[in-house]
Parts: sequence; C-alpha cells; structure tokens
Amino acid sequence: MEQFRNIGIIGRLGSSQVIETVRRLRKFLGGRGLAVILDEPIAELLPGHGLQVCSKKMMGEICDLVIVVGGDGSLLGAARALARYKVPVLGVNRGSLGFLTDIRPDELEQKVAEVLDGQYTVESRFLLECVVRRGETPIAQADALNDIILHPGKSTRMIEFEMFIDGQFVCSQKADGLIVATPTGSTAYALSAGGPIMHPKLDAIVVVPMYPHTLSSRPMVVDGNSELKVVVSQDMNIYPQVSCDGQNHVTCAPGDTLTIYKKSQKLRLIHPLDHNFYEVCRTKLGWGSRLGGHD
Repeated sequence: MEQFRNIGIIGRLGSSQVIETVRRLRKFLGGRGLAVILDEPIAELLPGHGLQVCSKKMMGEICDLVIVVGGDGSLLGAARALARYKVPVLGVNRGSLGFLTDIRPDELEQKVAEVLDGQYTVESRFLLECVVRRGETPIAQADALNDIILHPGKSTRMIEFEMFIDGQFVCSQKADGLIVATPTGSTAYALSAGGPIMHPKLDAIVVVPMYPHTLSSRPMVVDGNSELKVVVSQDMNIYPQVSCDGQNHVTCAPGDTLTIYKKSQKLRLIHPLDHNFYEVCRTKLGWGSRLGGHD
C-alpha cells in the first residue's frame, strides 16, 4: 500500500460543519506528523492555520492523498480537477446523500487512521469527456464523473436531436433531454429518469432519454469505449444546454454536435475496507433489510 505523507484537504464552502470537520482533520493529521496542504478557498476560512496553501492543480502534483470534506458534489468537482494527476481521493460526508463520500463525521479519526495504516481499497472510476462543435470548430470541452446532460435550459420546449454510437445511426428523437452517465452517475440523475443502477466496476455507459415523445424509447447500456455523437436539430429555435455533473454548463445552438467518450485518465477513489456498494445502495435508497430483521 502507498505511504501517504502529503495530505491535501478540499472542503465545501458555506458550511460551518465542514469547517469544524476540516479543523478536526487538520489536528488529527498534524498529530501524526503528516504534511497538510489546504485548498485555497477553504484556507481563507481558517485564519491563522499556518499550513501550506495551493490550488487544486498544484495539489494534484504534490499530494499523495486528497481528502474531500463535503457532499458528492464536492467530490465531483475534485475528481474532475485531480483525475489527470492520479492522486487518490478519499471522501468525508458532510452532505445529504453520500454515494461517493464514505466516511461519516462521527468516525472521522478512526477511518482516516485505517486508511493511513494501509487498510483501504482503491477503485478506478472513469470520467466522460464532451466536446461541443459548431460546424468543424470545437467551441467547448468539459469532463464529468457522473453524467453529461443535454437539456432545454430555461425553455419548457422539447429538444430534437439525432444520436449516433460508434458512427452508426441509432435514432432521431424528440424529448426533454438526454442523459449520458457513467456507472458512478447511474445512481444520480439517470436513476431519477428511470435508468438502471450499474455497479461501479462495469465498463459501460448508460444513455437515458428524458421524457421522450416516443413511448417505446428506453434507457440503453453500451460499451464503455463507445463514442456517442448527438446532433442538435437545425430546425429548433431554442438554444439547449449541456451540463456536466450539473456544475459546468455550455449553451448549444441548433446544428451543434456533441461528441461524448471515455476520458483516458481515471479517478482513483479510496474506500475503507468495510465499504460495500450494495450496503450503500440499501442505506441511501431505502431498500429493505434482510428477512428476519437482520441487517
């Protein structure tokens, strides 16, 4: 197992609970003689901390481990910034759901100590990359760990588009939008739209139409190495948006083309040894427990 000596901390802004947890984490890591590096935004809320401060990009270059304190949204943002550097990421849950941020605040020191002592597993989670082209010219590029969504933006009208997979025509569709999700994102917006839950180890992409006009249109799971091309209809008079992880947004014009494919760099996500994907689903989604009342 890797030796973690330089530990980066990223925290969600706007939460006193996150600040309190970051303070605890800083004290605990310092007590073990480890170098602690704070992300610039969270460092501004900790006056007198006396620690090294850097950007997420620099954190990816100098840290052996990055701990994200917040919710899944905080980890999504960190993942997009850090995946290219192959630095492992560990999540502490101070959000509402926590599919990606495993560690509860009441077990912070215990679980982080286990990870530092080598008691952890590492998962590789792939990201998607989206390039928007106007004619032959790329006008925007963005990454997503969860999903890339084409939607009407502020308009209430349906979108018309054509979809191709690996160069083969799939369908022409009118719908409220289209969700293209990784296995990581299959438990997010894609699930709400009727898509399947996919185990994180699957090398697959799920394509979920949002309220399609054609009732026979259904979610589709394709190979993870597939390249998807979505062509926005020339005949529309609205300008739909592309949202990546619900955090980065690009406005498209009629006739624009979206090309979506797996990103070459993967996120290295760390879990404590007792992490269980099915237990997470059971807890977060309210599934029933085992017969006889046993967990």
